[in-house]
Formats: sequence, C-alpha cells, structure tokens
Amino acid sequence: MNEHDERGTTMTGVDPSRLDDQQLMKELETIHRTRHDTLLYGSNDALRAHNERMAQLEGEYLRRNPRRLVSAGRTREGARERGCGEAATPDASGT
Repeated sequence: MNEHDERGTTMTGVDPSRLDDQQLMKELETIHRTRHDTLLYGSNDALRAHNERMAQLEGEYLRRNPRRLVSAGRTREGARERGCGEAATPDASGT
C-alpha cells in the first residue's frame, strides 16, 4: 500500500506525526499555497479533504511547538494598536 493511500479512512497523505520537522513544514507550505485555489475551484469533496488535512498538519505543528513565537501584532490587542501599513510579523531584528 502506498503511504499516501489510506483506504478506508478519510485521511490522505502521511500521518503528520510520522513526518520529521522539515517534512511537516514542507507539507504546511504546500497546503497553504494551494488553499486559495481549492476554495475557489475545488469540489466540495476536495475542499473537505483540504480542510481535514490542513487541520491535521497544523495540529501537529502546534503540538510540536507549544511555545512558538507569537507576534504582538497578531493578537487582538496588537492589531488594535497597529497603525495602517505596519507589519503584523516581526521584522528581521525580531521586534
């Protein structure tokens, strides 16, 4: 059986817990890159599968990185304080 073929389950792709960190990031980058087209042009089944896979991958990332960097601009308070045109993510200096 192909590792991407999980017949009898709704999952497509390798179980995220079996991916190393580099593979997980690559999968996340790919799924985020294809999100817009799937939403606009995918069938209901494709969108459902995309939603499920994205949730699995993101859940695994959050499980592995519970203390990940959170930009102040990406919080409600930070968004209220941020002026027009300011970046919501840290700049190269980490501020």
